[in-house]
Amino acid sequence: MKRNKRHLAPLAALALFLAAAVPAAQAQSIDSCPRLPGDSTLTWTERSSDSFVICRAVAEDGREVFGLYLAADSPFQPRRANREEAGVINGQDIRWYRSEVAGDPDKLVRETLLELGRDRVVHIWLHAENEAEMRQSMGTVEALRFEETRFSSN
Repeated sequence: MKRNKRHLAPLAALALFLAAAVPAAQAQSIDSCPRLPGDSTLTWTERSSDSFVICRAVAEDGREVFGLYLAADSPFQPRRANREEAGVINGQDIRWYRSEVAGDPDKLVRETLLELGRDRVVHIWLHAENEAEMRQSMGTVEALRFEETRFSSN
């Protein structure tokens, strides 16, 4: 019996350490996403690799409101014919471009590109059910601040 207790104590300590370390690692990974405005009820989900970060702003009901893809380059290529609203994000003038979701032609979708220093771009997309939701999402995105040190290249 004594022998088992002696082996269980280090295992229990390891389990406590891992339980404390995992939430800390998850909290740090969310720091890859820009800070949401203080009055926002949205939360971030994040996926990343050595070459990109994808952040999705999720509403309390679980639906994605907007997202962003941060990398050295973006597959999104704006088309002048799809230009819609003008805006400002992170102090830069931007244009929103109309897009669509396959299988859901009534959903309002906008996309834009934002340059962050050398070799970093952010592709941002919004999904909305109506114009009011679209304006609210644009306002939230336009309030985001991208801090260079948090988005530096590896």
